[in-house]
Amino acid sequence: MTLMTERPTTGGTGPRAFEALLSDLDDLVVPVGYKAEIIKGNIVLSPWSRGYYHRVMELVCRQLTPALPDGHTIGSAPFLYVFPQDERAYGPDVHAAPRQVYETVSNRLDGEALSFVAELTSASTRDDDLTDKVEVYGRAGVPVYLILDMQEERATVLWAPSAKGYESRCTQPFGEKVHIPEPFDCLLDTSGFQAPRSSSGA
Repeated sequence: MTLMTERPTTGGTGPRAFEALLSDLDDLVVPVGYKAEIIKGNIVLSPWSRGYYHRVMELVCRQLTPALPDGHTIGSAPFLYVFPQDERAYGPDVHAAPRQVYETVSNRLDGEALSFVAELTSASTRDDDLTDKVEVYGRAGVPVYLILDMQEERATVLWAPSAKGYESRCTQPFGEKVHIPEPFDCLLDTSGFQAPRSSSGA
């Protein structure tokens, strides 16, 4: 098992190795202040979010809740979504899925059931949020992937999932409204997503 606090450096070796990583993840005592995901054949640890990220995640959930598809729920509590075909397991910052997905005693949830994910980038996760997760979420058929680039203060919406990732995208600076496509079909106002100006930044 490899524990990384930055981007992983070795690849997976098949379904059996991925299952072993999931078992290792179950047994792992994650250090205080970190979350764990499986990316590119490694268990990757990343620091907990900065305080103001809570405000941003809350604003995303509040605005998308009225537009949720019937029977779906949205939240930002930590859950692990598994993508066996890509040997990945992610804990997205904001996620929406049918309520029945959560009616299980397992801590491994079906990534293909997601209807929406949002990732708020940090220094240690930004590269994977912008590359690896784009491909995996797209191949899994997740309808909408929202990347909130907290370093550049801009929002990118990706939709029309395909085998190569996503076919369509739109980027706007924080402070603008972005369209969240079907199955939501609503506007997300990114006003208030910026870092507190008294802080040292994201």
